[in-house]
Amino acid sequence: MNNKKIVVHAPATVANMVCGFDILGFAVNDPYDIMSISFSDHAGITIINEDEYNLPTNPEKNVAGAALLALMEEAPEVKGFELRIKKQIKPGSGVGSSAASSAGAVVAANALLNNKFSKEDLVRFAMNGEKLASGVKHADNIAPCIYGGVTLIRSIFPLDIVQLNAPTLYVTIVHPQIEVRTADARSILKQQIQLKDAIKQWGNIAGLVAGLQKEDYDLIGRSLEDVLIEPIRSILIPGFDLVKQKSKEAAALGGGISGSGPSIFMLSKSESTAKEVEQVMHEVFENIGLAHHTYVTTINQHGVKIIS
Repeated sequence: MNNKKIVVHAPATVANMVCGFDILGFAVNDPYDIMSISFSDHAGITIINEDEYNLPTNPEKNVAGAALLALMEEAPEVKGFELRIKKQIKPGSGVGSSAASSAGAVVAANALLNNKFSKEDLVRFAMNGEKLASGVKHADNIAPCIYGGVTLIRSIFPLDIVQLNAPTLYVTIVHPQIEVRTADARSILKQQIQLKDAIKQWGNIAGLVAGLQKEDYDLIGRSLEDVLIEPIRSILIPGFDLVKQKSKEAAALGGGISGSGPSIFMLSKSESTAKEVEQVMHEVFENIGLAHHTYVTTINQHGVKIIS
C-alpha cells in the first residue's frame, strides 16, 4: 500500500424534502465536513477527530468507521485506514451529519482504491453508518451526499437510486441550537396511517418530482406539504409553525423539517428571496430567545468532492 492521502469535502444534505420521507433528498454547498484518509500499516481503522464534538474513535461505534468496515469486507487487500475528520456539520442538526461522515469516508477510501467500487456500492457501505446512527438503513441523505443534486430512493432492498433534474433553487436553512436525535424522532411516528392521508401524501410526492423535472416552481411549492410526518415531528422544534408561516409570507416556495430536525429548510426562486427568508428565520428565533445558525446556499450538484 502507498502513502497517498485523499482529502474530501462531504456536504450537508436535506432529507425527506417535506413529503418524501426516506425517499427524497438533496445535497447543499454549505456546510460541509473535511475528511482525509490514507492507508495504514496497522490493522483496522484508526479514527482521529479534529473537531470539538468528541465523537467515538472506536470504528464500530463511529458512523464513518461502520461504513469503512463494510467497505473493507469487500476489499480484503486493505490492511487498515487512518481517517481524520473535521466536522463542520453539527451532529444531531438534521442536515445529514452522520451521512456526511459515512459517505465522505467511503468516497475517500474508494479514491485510494482507484475507484474500485461504484457509487451504488458506496451508498450500500455508507448506509451501515446510518444504521448505527438511527437504527435503520436509509439512503435519503447518503445518496445525494454521494451522487450530488436531488435523488429519489425508489427502493432500499434492492437499492435503486434515481437522480432527478431540478431548476435553480436557493436554500435557506436555520439550525436552532437544540439536538433532535434521529432515533428519537423516528420513535414518535405513527405506525399506522389513514388511507386518505396516504393518498394525499402520494400526490404531493408525485407532484414534487414532476415539478422538479418540469422546472415548475408553482407545482414545487404546492407539493411541499407533509400530512404524515411533519405534524408529529414539528412539536419537537420550537418556533417551527411561525418560521414556516413567515417564510412563505416572504415568498419562499415552501419547505419544512430538514431530515429529523431540528433544522428547518426553505426553497426560494432567487437569492434575494432566500436572504429575506433568512432574516425572517433569524427574527423568529431571536424573539423566542433560542440560539441558532443560518445558511443561504444552493443545491450541490457533485456530492462528496475530492480536494486532493
